[in-house]
Amino acid sequence: MATPRLVYDHDCGFCMYCVRWLLRFGEFEPVGFDELTPDQVARLPDEYENCMHLLTDDAVYSCGEAAEQSLARCGAIGRGLVRLAGVVPYWSRVRERGYRFVADRRAIWGRFRSCKSVE
Repeated sequence: MATPRLVYDHDCGFCMYCVRWLLRFGEFEPVGFDELTPDQVARLPDEYENCMHLLTDDAVYSCGEAAEQSLARCGAIGRGLVRLAGVVPYWSRVRERGYRFVADRRAIWGRFRSCKSVE
């Protein structure tokens, strides 16, 4: 299987910080929105610039599900955290609302955690 592509907003310092963290523990190919190929864009939802995405050979994960699937690919601890979260009632709804809460406040979080590149 090819390395999963982690699609993110490369103009957002907080987003780049999060991608850098994921790259530290997992194996991904980071791809900024402006670096997407036409084939990759065709696989993404229409308003793809609203959240992160994880592209694998056979699936596209978006927003909170992309964050969860990325964390699940970050070793035993990441897989364990995802399994643990899965027992939370209404987990998918909680995950998406949590993702949206963080994503809608990226400028605030960026004051505390930010970087200029993912390398």
